[in-house]
Amino acid sequence: MVFDVDGTLVDSQAQILGAMAQAFGRLGLKPPECAAVLEIVGLSLPQAMVRLAPDMTEDERAQLVDGYKEAYATMRAQSLSPLYPGALAVLDHLAKDRSVMLGIATGKSRRGLVHLMAAHGWEGRFVTTQVADDHPSKPHPSMLHACLRETGVAPHQTVMVGDTAYDMEMARAAGVHALGVSWGYHPANRLGARVIDHFSALPAALAEIWNERAA
Repeated sequence: MVFDVDGTLVDSQAQILGAMAQAFGRLGLKPPECAAVLEIVGLSLPQAMVRLAPDMTEDERAQLVDGYKEAYATMRAQSLSPLYPGALAVLDHLAKDRSVMLGIATGKSRRGLVHLMAAHGWEGRFVTTQVADDHPSKPHPSMLHACLRETGVAPHQTVMVGDTAYDMEMARAAGVHALGVSWGYHPANRLGARVIDHFSALPAALAEIWNERAA
């Protein structure tokens, strides 16, 4: 099982919106609307800035990226993005299941993911962690391909859990099962046919996926 992070495991909306506002403010620009920022969550920062500021120069967008990273790092040091209800219980349960290996595929940087994992006590739970530093932006399937290589698990035995259309598109491109969560940053109607509304529904959704595969 491969999890997205922002909008799936942790609610980082306040920090994302705050950091984006500061990044644009440093250049004397009006920040994008909240909906526009949440739309790009999951993309790597350079691709996100292209969508948020298509008329700016590449150098200006690079300044936005740097400003966002600095602002987010400051906020991250001041407060921790909370887990969504039920997330910790699910991770604890799955980590004890020897038939399951856990992975992460996130648009976060390696530094950001390491900080988050340490703060939430996730060390040792995930056997593969893929970040934006090392891959093309979602929905390119590179992150999931790396997860499959590192674990030796076949695509048909893998589930990608995420809250954005980019996660679902990435899953389809990699040939793995896609499972959307409705509590994140993209509306449920953009996540395909299989969507859960609470982490407590995850075991039943997984059972349904495996039963379909067995049939």
